Amino acid sequence: MEKEPDTVGDAVETAGDVVELTYRPVAEDFASALRARLRVTRLGWVYRWLPVVLACIVVAQIALRIAGVDEHLSSAALLSMLMIAVVLPLSPRLTGRRLARYTERQGVFRVTVTEAGVSMVTDTAGASVTWQAQPRYCETERVFVLVSDDKNATGFTMLPKHGLPDRTDVDRLRAILDRHLTRC
Repeated sequence: MEKEPDTVGDAVETAGDVVELTYRPVAEDFASALRARLRVTRLGWVYRWLPVVLACIVVAQIALRIAGVDEHLSSAALLSMLMIAVVLPLSPRLTGRRLARYTERQGVFRVTVTEAGVSMVTDTAGASVTWQAQPRYCETERVFVLVSDDKNATGFTMLPKHGLPDRTDVDRLRAILDRHLTRC
């Protein structure tokens, strides 16, 4: 006779699931997290399309100048547009570098992910985040990113995969997040 799955027993078994991470964040972790966060925000649309639009305007203006048309933007305006088109896509990487320099002073991050949420302790501070505070998550090659559900995803928590003691813990962490959060 085949035994039916015991859903109560399964719930008890997963209720004690804990994943621990220990890491020092690096710039690429932050850049990856910021890019993932941009994918779920309104501002992300601007970051994706504004450089394309500005580059098209610059190319059109250069073509007008070459064609000898007198009606065109000033050189300063074109240079400004070109700078924005180049710098905007680089901003997650630049911001990631600044954040990494700031967090160096905080030392080693020790994070515990449980059925109740995420607890983080560093050499200088500690914090806890409930699943309700950041009900969505995104996954990149480098990190898991928990994000708040406001339109700008103001709150976010980064969990770098290199902080896990074993590659199998990536699947365990993903399973906990899938139980409690909505994937982006």
